[in-house]
Amino acid sequence: MADDLIRYDVLLQDALRSVVRKVMREVADGGLPGEHHFYIAFDTTAPGVRMSSRLRQQHPEEMTIVLQHQFWDLSVNDHGFEVGLSFGGVPERLLVPFAAVKGFFDPSVQFGLQFDPAGATQTATTPPKGDAVGSGPAPSAPSQLPAPQSVATDKSDDATDDNEAEAEGKDDTKSSADVVSLDAFRKRTP
Repeated sequence: MADDLIRYDVLLQDALRSVVRKVMREVADGGLPGEHHFYIAFDTTAPGVRMSSRLRQQHPEEMTIVLQHQFWDLSVNDHGFEVGLSFGGVPERLLVPFAAVKGFFDPSVQFGLQFDPAGATQTATTPPKGDAVGSGPAPSAPSQLPAPQSVATDKSDDATDDNEAEAEGKDDTKSSADVVSLDAFRKRTP
């Protein structure tokens, strides 16, 4: 078998990240449409991630944020996004490069993408309505993206901030979506 000198795995990751970039730009321009909302997991140690030292101490490796009811000033460029969120009642501003994103999940339509930001060697997608493209073990990840039933639907100002609950680890639900690993399609060499 020939070596993959084109690096299809890297090209595929870049293409899937462009989906996240496009969706985030549309939300920055027009707000969240309908019931759409996002869970975004990212590597807090990745180059270019900007966050307060308080949040970095609480999340030394990975963090998941929720863009639903309580976020502001979302701005998106070719390399990443910046957003204002509240954690424990304290407003924070985060800058997250797309290369640092490890997972993107929209529970309103059961759509998810999972990335390997460090080596860009494996990619997984969650096909809509469980249409499996292949089988194989799901890639291991430090944390799972939450299932849709964990999403707060109360839109009042007194509602618990989704990011506070996520940041404090209060969400104990596991993802019910199936993740298909593209590694199942790769031929392995001894």
